[in-house]
Amino acid sequence: MGRRRRKPAPDAPNGWLIIDKPSGMTSTDVSNIIKRMALGAKCGHGGTLDPLATGLLPIALGAATKTVPYAMDGRKAYRFRLRWGEARDTDDSDGSVIETSDKRPTRDEIEAALPAFRGLISQVPPKYSAIKVKGARAYDLAREDEEFELEARDIQIFRFELAEIIDDDTADFLVDCGKGGYMRSLARDLGQALGCLGHIAALRRTRVGPFTLDHAQELEYVKTLGRINDACPVLLPVKTALDDIPALAVSDSEAADLRNGRTLRLLRKGDLERLPDVDDGKEFRVEASGRLVGLARFEAGEVKSSRVLNL
Repeated sequence: MGRRRRKPAPDAPNGWLIIDKPSGMTSTDVSNIIKRMALGAKCGHGGTLDPLATGLLPIALGAATKTVPYAMDGRKAYRFRLRWGEARDTDDSDGSVIETSDKRPTRDEIEAALPAFRGLISQVPPKYSAIKVKGARAYDLAREDEEFELEARDIQIFRFELAEIIDDDTADFLVDCGKGGYMRSLARDLGQALGCLGHIAALRRTRVGPFTLDHAQELEYVKTLGRINDACPVLLPVKTALDDIPALAVSDSEAADLRNGRTLRLLRKGDLERLPDVDDGKEFRVEASGRLVGLARFEAGEVKSSRVLNL
């Protein structure tokens, strides 16, 4: 028999808690700490960070867990330190050295190489990643010295800039990217392109979708709160994750229709002017009296609910 899930308390939280993750912890470690404080609320996180990494880790609680995919689909921003001259099996400093090089790139060589890594690029994820290969996690197969290959995938890099040359061996970079981008792969591939090898020595995530470091709380401070309920002062509203999505304002009666699975027919004069500027079939958020109702799509003259949030 499966373990029975604890029923949430009446004041269990619904919203987002943004943690500035410390180095040395997994995203699951942090999520489990928050879950124990959250009075039985469902809990999930918006985008895994490696143990080495620090920075933005959005934690969804209660109804906010339904909006995790929208936060993860948003743009992400990072700053990382790349150490030249060593390739490591994990593509970061937590791994073992597998190859070395005496070559070090100049500023001009670095700047000349970066444009090839901007825009839509093809990237092979690190072998030490959570991607599944025939039902197993890639990092588990790698630790067992299993032979396997990961397929390249297309990712969008909006920004990849040299921020600072620290010394001959290290340099800092700024990256804005879309969903699915691995900074360890980006560092590895840049090192290979420059003929000097490289791996990530430090990594900090500074943005996930609408969330920035301005929203973030230190984990040690959050732990002092003892418990996290709906009145928690550092809890952000569920709809914060959807701030980048256009909105449609509806009446309370229309909101009730959508919550009960009925569609809205927008055929009267002026109805179409209410719709947000999105293509047919694309999701937008729906609000009534300033409260989030859920997400919907416009198809064939009707607004159809795609996800209801009972807040």
